[in-house]
Amino acid sequence: MSAEDRENPADWDVATRLVRGGTMRSPFGETAEALYLTQSFVYDTAEAADARFAGDQPGFVYSRYANPTVKMFEDRLALLEGAEDCRAQASGMASIHLALMGLLKAGDHVVAGRAMFGSCRWILNNWAPRFGVETSFVPGPDIEAWKAAVRPNTTLFLIETPANPLLEITDIAAVCALAKSVGAKVVVDNVFATPILQKPLTLGADVVVYSATKHIDGHGRVLGGAILGDFALLEESYRDIIRHTGPSLSPFNAWVLLNGLVSLDLRVRKQMENAAALADLIGAHAKVKAVRYPGRSDHPEYAIAQKQMTGGGTLVAFDLGTQAAAFNFLNALQIVSISNNLGDARSMATHPSSTTHRSMPEEQRLEIGLTEGWVRLSTGLEGAGDLARDIERALDAA
Repeated sequence: MSAEDRENPADWDVATRLVRGGTMRSPFGETAEALYLTQSFVYDTAEAADARFAGDQPGFVYSRYANPTVKMFEDRLALLEGAEDCRAQASGMASIHLALMGLLKAGDHVVAGRAMFGSCRWILNNWAPRFGVETSFVPGPDIEAWKAAVRPNTTLFLIETPANPLLEITDIAAVCALAKSVGAKVVVDNVFATPILQKPLTLGADVVVYSATKHIDGHGRVLGGAILGDFALLEESYRDIIRHTGPSLSPFNAWVLLNGLVSLDLRVRKQMENAAALADLIGAHAKVKAVRYPGRSDHPEYAIAQKQMTGGGTLVAFDLGTQAAAFNFLNALQIVSISNNLGDARSMATHPSSTTHRSMPEEQRLEIGLTEGWVRLSTGLEGAGDLARDIERALDAA
């Protein structure tokens, strides 16, 4: 078949991209993606090695730089995201750290939504200042606050939406328009929305970041992360950092994540179905002070979520008033696991202020509304009736 007759994978449906995208086959013609567990590669001649290291000949030279299995994962995720390029990393935090530091230098200023994962906040509060980078934190939904925070040296905007752990929503397109007006780049942490429900690049973002540990694996097996964007930007900003500092994803983890992508669309949609039903059940319970789910009309940023997301997502946050009540709820669960992970096939619940956001000072937690009664629920693939019974029983015990 000629190249002209071949279908363009960019024209495929999401489901087809997730099953077929990025596949490379060895001469053996294997059906499943091959796992290339190798550190380095061999060359037919010294001249071939010279040409490959010089970039004059295509091919792999070292698995810290690139690897066939990792490349398949990168290509498949890029195809799903609609990005020109993807660089896979060892974890979600390796990815967010790389995404930020590759675009920043001493003297730069960052504007970031104040609601975010605790380790991301630590990077901006504690790590970046050591290299002369300052950050202003703003309420994510307040576009006027983003505007007011801009300085002459503002070079980067960081958005996490929906934000961890209370599912605050930021208008991606509005922040991207602001950033472009001042010549800044925009990085979006899209973990909670997943590439199934939200496409930040189409809304104007420059870089999208994932913790592949979450929904992309979806089975609690391995760590992984990825950054995506235009080829030229990723090549200029990240290639040399990856080569010389070594945050790269292992081939084995890439192979696991490739297999996770195959069912991502099916899993996210079923998990979202469970989340929507549980959000309504939780919101109607007498012991619940507040519930946050982007698919409910009572979410404070429901209108923004409707504009930029194609569904409410797989997570629900709710306030039981006190830490004691939250702990009583968690301890009464029989099906849902107590775990700080999310996006898993198994439903999981956590108490953010004592786990995922424990490292944040209390004043910062209160700043984003995270009091000690909040619980974050990540819905899995269990039967809806079983989950409802388990959640209701635990709420009664709260």
